[in-house]
Amino acid sequence: MPELETVEVATGDAPRGSVIWLHGLGADGHDFEAIVPELRLSATLPLRFVFPHAPVRPVTINGGMAMRAWYDIRSLDSSGRADAAGVHESSAALEALIDREIERGIAAEKIVIAGFSQGGAIAINTALHTDKRLAGLMALSTYLPLPGEIDNSVGSRELPVFMAHGTFDPMLPIAWGKASADHLRAARYTVEWHDYPMAHAVCPEEIRDIRNWLLSIYD
Repeated sequence: MPELETVEVATGDAPRGSVIWLHGLGADGHDFEAIVPELRLSATLPLRFVFPHAPVRPVTINGGMAMRAWYDIRSLDSSGRADAAGVHESSAALEALIDREIERGIAAEKIVIAGFSQGGAIAINTALHTDKRLAGLMALSTYLPLPGEIDNSVGSRELPVFMAHGTFDPMLPIAWGKASADHLRAARYTVEWHDYPMAHAVCPEEIRDIRNWLLSIYD
């Protein structure tokens, strides 16, 4: 996969940390761009937010229509919801973005990987299998895409993990998110779990909690 195109927003000069944030199915890198000012981060904590665009590919559950997607989804059940080859390909692309941030002077320990829905699945998978010690993982309204591979994970068990989900999510049931959090905990990851009375979305209370979590990460 060629290097992903990205949208970037910095909260101040000379960023001392990076947040690489992946969008959901059918969206693009601009999807969460407007959230950055809502986080109300001080200029004394300059961060670079990197929002990559997923490649365009056919998606089976949408009648084979081509759209921005991190992997194919064949069906909305545990066996068809994540194409392993696509997950691995997109995880490698996210690893390349992590490497690019390191080349730009941001230590791995100051890089958060984040994602919503499909993007969150890639963030989780990458966090489990990277040998880099990252600052944190933020997984929003999402799920562990390849639970059978968690036993082979090499990611640091000290990684701070923030997971959040809507209690009324009609697209990705909250049970998927909770089961994924349980899988991570069983593999000795520490998960900070939040749920909100919302659908497949992000709400003001969640943005507040994300802000507080980021402040704790970069304290």
